[in-house]
Amino acid sequence: MQAETKHKFDVDDPIFEVRNASVTFDMERGESKVMDSIDIDVDRGEILGVVGESGSGKSMFASALLDAVPKPGVLSGEIQYYPEDGEPVDLLDQSESEIKEIRWEEISMVFQGAMSSFNPTMTIGDHFEETLQAHGRDISEGMEYADELLSELYLEADQVLGSYPHELSGGMKQRALLALSLLLEPEVLVMDEPTAALDLLMQRSIIELIRDIGEERDLTIVFITHDLPLVANLADRIGVLYAFEFVEVGPAYDILTDSKHPYTRALLNSTPNLDTPREEMRPIEGKSPDPVNVPAGCSYHPRCPLSDENCVQNDPPFQSDDGDTDHQAKCHYIEQTRREIPLNLQEVEYSE
Repeated sequence: MQAETKHKFDVDDPIFEVRNASVTFDMERGESKVMDSIDIDVDRGEILGVVGESGSGKSMFASALLDAVPKPGVLSGEIQYYPEDGEPVDLLDQSESEIKEIRWEEISMVFQGAMSSFNPTMTIGDHFEETLQAHGRDISEGMEYADELLSELYLEADQVLGSYPHELSGGMKQRALLALSLLLEPEVLVMDEPTAALDLLMQRSIIELIRDIGEERDLTIVFITHDLPLVANLADRIGVLYAFEFVEVGPAYDILTDSKHPYTRALLNSTPNLDTPREEMRPIEGKSPDPVNVPAGCSYHPRCPLSDENCVQNDPPFQSDDGDTDHQAKCHYIEQTRREIPLNLQEVEYSE
C-alpha cells in the first residue's frame, strides 16, 4: 500500500515518487536522522534543483534516489521509479544485482569533485571502456558514442580519452565525467554539486551544457547545489532543504523572486551576487540543526526572526497564501515573511 502523501504538487508524469523517505544512522548519542520523511515527485523531463546549506541533507537525497546510501545508514520509505518503457520499479525492494543494473543504465549520477571520481592510474578512455564492459555493452559502438558525447561537450575526444585525469583541467574533467555518466543513455541524471570546484565562468558554461544536453536527450535531471541563484537559471522547479526536509518547493523563477519561506529568503540574501551591495548582504544567523536533536515544531524557528510560540510548538504544513498548489512552503506566516523579509536581489538574470 502506497504511503499517504503529505503534500501534492502538480506533476503531470512522475518519473520518481518519493514517499516518507528517511535516512537514519545509529550513533552513540542517539539516532541521527539525515533525511526526514521526505515526500516529493519528480516530473519526467524536468530539471529539479535541490538547494540548501551544507549539512541540510542534499547529498543524502541524491544517494537515496539511487538507493546508494552509505552504510551503516538505513534508508526507509518508498521510492518508486517509472521507466519510459516497462513496469514501475520499487527502488528499495531490489536485489544488489538489480539495483546495480538500474544505476548508470537508468539512473546515472555525477558526483561532486571530478578528480576524486576518476582513478588516477587509468586514462579517461579506460574509464569509458570499463563502464561499457561492466554493463555488457559493445566496446566499439560504445566508444563511438563516447566520441560523440565528448564532441558535444566541446572536448577533443582523442586527446581526452588518451589522457590521465591529472592532465586535464577542472572544467575538462567535469565535462568528461558528464559524458561518462551519459554513456549508457540513462533516463535520469542526478548531479551532486557538479560545479562546486569550478570558477564562475566555467560554472555558467557547464550549466548551459547541462541544459542543452537535457533538452536534446529528454533527460530528467536532479541538480543538487548550495547556490540557489546558479541553479535558478537551469531548473524548472526548485526544492529547498532545511533540517533534512523540504521546506519550500516551487517554480524556479517564483522561488528566486517571490520565495515564501524565511529560510529561502535568508539563503538568497546571503548569496553573493552582482546586484546587491556588500553591506546589504546578510549571513544566516545561528547554526544548522544537529541531526540528533532537530528542534520540535518548525525546525527553522531557532534562527527565524518571525518565530513565535506557535512555531516552537507546531510543525507547519505545506501551504500557500495565494492558493498556488505549484508553489508551497512549510511556514505558518507566509504573508508576513513576504512583508517583513525583503529580498536583496534587485534584478534577476533568468532564462526560461
